[in-house]
Amino acid sequence: MGAYILRRVLLMIPTLLGIMVINFALTQFVPGGPIEQVIAQLEGDGDVFAGISGGGSETMGANEIESVGYEGARGLPPQFLDELRVQFNFARIVCAEGFTGTPNLRNDQCAAEEIPGLERFGLMIWDYVRFDFGESYFRSISVIDLVIEKLPVSITLGLWSTLIAYLISIPLGIAKATRDGTKFDTWTSGVIIVAYAIPGFLFAIMLLVLFAGGRYFQIFPLRGLTSDGWAEMSLIQQIGDYFWHITLPVLASTISAFATLTLLTKNSFLDEIRKQYVMTARAKGLKESRVLYGHVFRNAMLIVIAGFPAVFVGVFFGGSLIIETIFSLDGLGRLAFEAAVSRDYPVIFGTLFVFGLIGLFVNILSDLMYVWIDPRIDFDTRET
Repeated sequence: MGAYILRRVLLMIPTLLGIMVINFALTQFVPGGPIEQVIAQLEGDGDVFAGISGGGSETMGANEIESVGYEGARGLPPQFLDELRVQFNFARIVCAEGFTGTPNLRNDQCAAEEIPGLERFGLMIWDYVRFDFGESYFRSISVIDLVIEKLPVSITLGLWSTLIAYLISIPLGIAKATRDGTKFDTWTSGVIIVAYAIPGFLFAIMLLVLFAGGRYFQIFPLRGLTSDGWAEMSLIQQIGDYFWHITLPVLASTISAFATLTLLTKNSFLDEIRKQYVMTARAKGLKESRVLYGHVFRNAMLIVIAGFPAVFVGVFFGGSLIIETIFSLDGLGRLAFEAAVSRDYPVIFGTLFVFGLIGLFVNILSDLMYVWIDPRIDFDTRET
């Protein structure tokens, strides 16, 4: 098993590299970028985009823009645009041979030289190998600090949604399989189909309208994971407040996963129940519960467990983007969405890297669960 896990870990390297290559290439063709965002703000509003930051912790404010010669309606000076390109790591400062002192674009002997896209990508990958994601373009904070700050919210949402989906779907799927063709099976199938057909974002809006003070009941809070004054609450009050806030987001992100898992569990159990070894066990006089949970359960659960990565990653990706935005949860998905809108490339690539890394590790965890459920499975004998 150790050799198999090592192979899987090594295969993560080209997978992550492929993800980053595709997304880096796409950003080169998407119209607009961080520099264009700043220019649009300056030319449209006559003010600087708040919180621009480059490789360091300095931000370029209105006074600094004035010092490089911003002339309002007459346009932005080339020197200012060059400083933006250097600040966003699209260019570097190159000075004349023999120049001494600190390289500065305000010196006539220095100029901005564009960094080729391939070289920028190589530098980015080298930084990512060391888990150095750089600094956000528009916030004076490193990307890794942003990810660490937002990640617990997304993981919490994904884990609770996946756990509840499994706790509901497995018993319901077994009940449907043992009552196949009955009225219970028909009615529950209708409910499941409706649940699967409802988009997650639409269900989330319905929950807000019905239970968060939209037009009917104001039972749950509208946004956030905690109330004001949460730090002053007792431990019991904090736990209660947390579950009070997380109820609607978890329900909204669980709906589609619950429907898929229930049908998967039912079909898996039906397939096992019709096999010869089940008929033999029944012919020997074993109780139905012993047949179902002593023999069928282990075999039928393999395919259900195989779906764990898809369920978690689906909730983690889709839920963290849509649900976090609707319920104003300050998580990784919302961070990625805002970064994409503002073309904050370091944050975009950093969140994509983390999303991909989590997805790949969850797949390895699924294989370990395979062996835990059925020790007869031996991955070491596999070629890949």
